[in-house]
Order: sequence, then structure tokens, then C-alpha cells
Amino acid sequence: MKRKLIISFITISFLFASWNLINPSFENSNKDKLLIEIVKYVLEKYHYNSIEINDEFSEKMFDAYIELLDSQKKYFLASDYKEFKKYRLKLDDQLIDYDLSFFNLTHDRLITRISEVEKFYPTLLNDSFDFSVEEEINLDFDNLSFPKNNLERKDRWRKQFKYSALDIYDIKVSDQKLNLKNDENYVKKSKKVIIEESVDLVNKSMSNMFDLMNDLQRKDWFSRYLNSFVIQLDPHTYYFKPEDKTRFDMTISGKFNGIGARLSKQEGGIKIVDIILGGPLWKDKKIEIGDEIIKVGQKNQKPVDVIGMRLEDAIKLIKGPKDTEVSLTVRKSINGEIKVIPVIRDEIKLEETYAKSTLIKKNNKIYGLITLPKFYVDFENYQKRNCATDVKNEIIKLKKEGIEGLVLDLRNNGGGSLQTVVDMTGLFIEEGPVVQVKSFGDRKQVVYDKDPSIFWEGPLVVMVNQMSASASEILAAALQDYNRAVIVGSTQSFGKGTVQNVIDLNRFLSNSQYDLGALKITTDKFYRINGGSVQVEGVKSDITIPNRLSFISIGENDEKNPLKWDQIDSASYKKWDGYFNLKEVITSGNEQIEKSQFALLVKENAQWIASKQNPKSLTLNYLEYKKSQKDDKDSLRKFEDIKNYKNDLEFEFIANDEESIENSKEIIEKRKRWKKALQSDFQLNEGLKVLDNLKLREINKKSIIANKD
Repeated sequence: MKRKLIISFITISFLFASWNLINPSFENSNKDKLLIEIVKYVLEKYHYNSIEINDEFSEKMFDAYIELLDSQKKYFLASDYKEFKKYRLKLDDQLIDYDLSFFNLTHDRLITRISEVEKFYPTLLNDSFDFSVEEEINLDFDNLSFPKNNLERKDRWRKQFKYSALDIYDIKVSDQKLNLKNDENYVKKSKKVIIEESVDLVNKSMSNMFDLMNDLQRKDWFSRYLNSFVIQLDPHTYYFKPEDKTRFDMTISGKFNGIGARLSKQEGGIKIVDIILGGPLWKDKKIEIGDEIIKVGQKNQKPVDVIGMRLEDAIKLIKGPKDTEVSLTVRKSINGEIKVIPVIRDEIKLEETYAKSTLIKKNNKIYGLITLPKFYVDFENYQKRNCATDVKNEIIKLKKEGIEGLVLDLRNNGGGSLQTVVDMTGLFIEEGPVVQVKSFGDRKQVVYDKDPSIFWEGPLVVMVNQMSASASEILAAALQDYNRAVIVGSTQSFGKGTVQNVIDLNRFLSNSQYDLGALKITTDKFYRINGGSVQVEGVKSDITIPNRLSFISIGENDEKNPLKWDQIDSASYKKWDGYFNLKEVITSGNEQIEKSQFALLVKENAQWIASKQNPKSLTLNYLEYKKSQKDDKDSLRKFEDIKNYKNDLEFEFIANDEESIENSKEIIEKRKRWKKALQSDFQLNEGLKVLDNLKLREINKKSIIANKD
């Protein structure tokens, strides 16, 4: 059969793979049934891990779906669940027969129950709460039953409202104490008034929540039904309805076309909650944060009223091609004045997702730090912008400053383009394998860096943590296997060793009246060049440094239905031999961390944080609430040194070429915040010690010196 190339993703990443593309015939005219038919087809043909759809599968899907609908068990009643449970072993059969009766039943019932709650919740907020009563709110949702009747359901909501109000009340009481201390003219409010104000804020919050819920359409709930099906194969297979696919693409590329604002639906209106640096709104400064968009008009067209409109629909009107005009009718937040403001759409770059660098001075030496939040790429033009090229350019700037070592920070980097991983690895190694990919049908491919040049030959440290996943793990694993870098950070990385393709479901239909969205599907597993998988086990750091999340359950192994760890044959590769003291540095680095009193304190703090996670219940009594706060505060006193920690590193930023942005108050403020965060970064300081201790063989030293010119 003829094979074609398509783009594949590793948690939002690229891999070129071969596919059998055929044109099946789909018979269902009903959109929902058609979606099930196509999704089943794609899973059967292309998912890495085949699974039998049987009664056991049905049970798991049932449980997942109910949790997606009502995870806190505050909408459905016990009688609803009893009725639903009749279908617990039937969902496999319904999928086979394209039977929607269970979905229709649960969807209609949920809409009814949401409507009931929306009607009665204001009555629960009419009276002030009594915070002197001894009672608790149960948060053990896994073991909590659905409410037996409406009275029990109301009480469950009442407790939730009470806890929210209690939290706000405490903040307001604290604020009042400060006001009384600092303002002699401040008029003290009574306890009753503060409680009423707190309850009012809860009421407004609930009103906004129900506005958002009422915006949800049948397709939104059906996507949850589909996802309860597809996530049974693995945690990274996911259905995107059309709007979600658009957002996914934007996240990957780090850019989109629009006005450069983040919007929120509040009290029925569309409000500006943030203005993106360098975008159209940021440049012309006519629209500000807090302003409300009332109408949206296209050039030479009558404006459309967006008050009460779904946020997603309003965003569709506001976004558009680059260099086109959109007319925004805006109510100004300062004085309520209504203005019509034309805006020329432009390409918006989310700069916070891009690579950035700084110089670090330590022991009369200069080092470089590159922080990479994700492995991004421009879908339409790889050469136009990708993170590998950006990292290369940052290295150029750092080399000009005479750096003697480099730290690549991949902490909290959740993945991205595989092609950029290969290209980025090539900056630090001679040509050779970077990763192995095993596809469905046991096909194996070794992906190579084919460029023999090494762009940075100096000492290299890569920093990871529990949130470094997928593409981050490929890079860290490759550099570790080559002995090219010392991996510093958490005990292990996330442990996501699977590859996803995002498949446009519309490609299987011709002349369809529907937009079916897309399916992100696991098609491959990737393996280190040494043959081991990073799946579940992650990349283990050479030097382990504790952090605040060390004992929190984060990672692939904590997901439901993860694929298992396994191993394949090693690829053929030659280890880098540029360090003469690599083993000694790793051994001494771990010994120093074990002896470090500060590291022990961080570890103890991490254990304390873990103990406070996922409480089974919370008090609704204010005195008990305050006592718990005091106990926590007393416990945290011993960790004050962590809060006050400041390393001895000096940071110096390199001038940015984009002077228009460079000179902005926003950029300056962001750099100040980043510098402050770096100065309190214990792990970075330890990483610099490693970098400082790494010694190159003489031949590599000469090469580095030559490259500085």
C-alpha cells in the first residue's frame, strides 16, 4: 500500500512517521454517532496499544465518565446513579452499536440537575453563616456517596458555600486589622457586615460559574463522553472538539493572530483580563485591562452584540487573519464611557513560552543559563521560528560574552516538537542517534542528528524536575547517555515515553456538513539510545536535589492507564569523552547534597507539604480554622530559611535586539522578577557548583577557547 508522511506529536511534538491512509466509508448521518464511528476506526487502526472493548472496559469507562460529569458528587442524586449503574456493563455494547441512550440519559439528567441547583443555590446564601458551629465539609470524594435526596444535596452545597465564605471572611478580617492599624479614619465593620460581604462575593462567583456552565452545549458534554472512552487506552489519547484543537495549535506554536488580549466572561460581559506584550492592544494603548467589549464588528459589516454570548463564540469574532481590521465597541473601566475602537489584528507571540538567557558570574567565571519553557515550533514554517534555532541564537550571544559553561534549564518543560529536540541535541554532540521510536506494528526507527558539528563543546548541566516531560526527557536522556551533560534536579523526570499524533477527523470525510474536531492518539513509544524507555521511570538525575514537590505524586505513574516500561536493543553510538572527572563530579555532588543542611531542610519541607495535600475534610468553625492556620504557621517557622534563601550568583542580562519591546516597562519588570526568582533558586546554585567542578580534557579546552573568537 502507498504510504504518506504525516506530522506526529510527542506531547505536542513532531515526529515523521509512515501511515496507511485509506478512505473508509462511514454511514452514520447523526454527528455524534459519526464521531464514535470515526474515533473507533482511528483507534483500531493507529493506536499503539490495542485493547479489547469488553465488560471490564465498560466498567472503567463508566466510572471515568461519571467522574468527568460530577467529580464532587454535588449535582446527581443517589437515585440518578442507581439508574445510571444499570449501564455499567453495557457501554462496550453501546459503542459497538453506536447507541447513544446512556449519553442522552446522563446529559439530559445533568442539565436538569444543574438547573435545579442554579434555582436553589441563592436561597442558601440569603442568610449569614454561623462560623461558631462545629461542623466539617467532607472532601473524600472517592468514598463519598451521591446525596440521597435534594435536602442532602442542598446541605452539601451549603457547606461548600460556607467554606468559601469562611476563607473570604478570614481575609477580610485580616484586612480590617491592617486598616484599623494604618488608617485612623477607617470605620470598623461589624462581624455581621463582613460575613454578609463575604457571602455576597460567593454569590457573585457562583453566578459567574453558572453563566459559564450555561454556555456549555451538547457537543461540550459529548466530548467528555468520548474522552471517557479514549482515555481508557492511555492517559494521553484525547478528543479535541474544534475549538479545543485551535487552542492546542496555539499552545504548540506559541503564537496566534488576533488583538493580543486574554479575555474572560464576567457578569455576562467579555472583559479584558490581560494584554499581551508586543500585541496590537499593547502598542496602541487605547484599550486597557478591565475594559469590557460590548460589540464586535468586521470591516464594512454591522457590529455584533457579544453581551451574553458564549466566550468561545466571541473570541471567534475577535480573532482573524493578520493585517485585517476588527472594530471593538468598548465600555471603559475607568469612567464607563463607551468607545468604538478599530484594531488591526497581528501575529501575537507568547514571549513567555520562548527561550531566554542570562549571564551568571561565579568565582570570577562567567557562565550562561538558558531557560526553555517548552519545545515550540511554527507549524507552517519550521525555519521561521523554532526553539532549537532560538537556543542556538542564545548560545551565540552567550559565547560572545565568553562563557565557560552552560546550564540548560528544562524544569517544568512539558514537551514539544521532536524535530527541535533532535536539532537541539545536535548543538552539543557530533552526529549520531538521538532517540529510538517504536511504532504500532513493532516498527522501529532510529532518529539521528546528521550534522557533525558541535555548537557548544564546553561543560554542560541540564536541569530537570518532576514536570519535565516528553521532549524534555528525550533531550536529557540523550545528553546523559552520551555523557555529554550532567543531569541535575529531582529524583526523576515525569516519565512520559509515548508519542502522540493529532489527527484531523475531517480528513476521513468528503463534503461533510460537520466539523468533527481532532483526535490526539498515542501511536508510538520512544526509547533512549541505550535501549531503555523513559515511560513511567523517567530520566533519573545524576545529582538529585530535593525541591518542594519531592514527595507529591506527580508523574506518568500517577496517571490512570499508563503504558508500561519496557526495553529494546541499544542503538549504535559513541559516548562523548570530553570530561576527565565526570564520575568524580557526580559522586561528590551527591555527597555534598546529602551533607547539606539546607537540602535536608528543603526535603523536610517537601515532606510537610505532601502531608497537607488532599485533606479528607476541612473545618467550618472559624476558631478551629484559625487554630489550624496557627499550627501551620508554627510548623512553617522552621522553614523560614528556605523562604529567605539567596544564592551568591550574579546575573547580567544581554541586550535584546527588539528595542521596541526591550525598553518597555513590562519587559524590565519581567526581567526583575526573573532575576529575583533566580537569586532564590537553590537548585540552580547547586547546578552551578557542578558546572564549576566539571573539567574538560585539554583538547576540548582548546576548542572552547577557539570558539570564543
